[in-house]
Amino acid sequence: MNFSHITWLDDKGHIKPPIFLYAILAFLARGWCIFVASLTQASDRSELVRLFYPEKSDFIMSLAAGAGAVVLYFMVLAERRRAPSWVRPMFTQLRLGLGLLLIVDAALLWQRLYHGQFLFHWSLALDALVLFWSCMYILQSKRLSYYLNDWPKDDRN
Repeated sequence: MNFSHITWLDDKGHIKPPIFLYAILAFLARGWCIFVASLTQASDRSELVRLFYPEKSDFIMSLAAGAGAVVLYFMVLAERRRAPSWVRPMFTQLRLGLGLLLIVDAALLWQRLYHGQFLFHWSLALDALVLFWSCMYILQSKRLSYYLNDWPKDDRN
């Protein structure tokens, strides 16, 4: 039988992580992504950070909140390797962790709105939109549910 049309399974028959999961994790860890990108500039490393985060406290808070997303990303990497096995019980709580990180990100968005005196900015509006769609995806995605239930039931390893 040919199962090549099923693109969400890997070679071993395990469900691949949804691409939107990676997008949500990158969105939540955007402070870290900006920090790493700023390390590549030789002239002024802080200029790129100031472009996205004019307030230093907003950037520090984004790094603190993004640390959880980095931890969840490493949990997804551990699932892809199916090792170490001690990550397996924590992996079942990935949806809860994503939800908590989205709540923290909403609080940070509220803080940035407060610092901006509730004036409209496209970056804040896009953050709010992505935050809303991320919450909807986490609550409604069947593929994410299948993915999160795949590793805990795997007893072959």
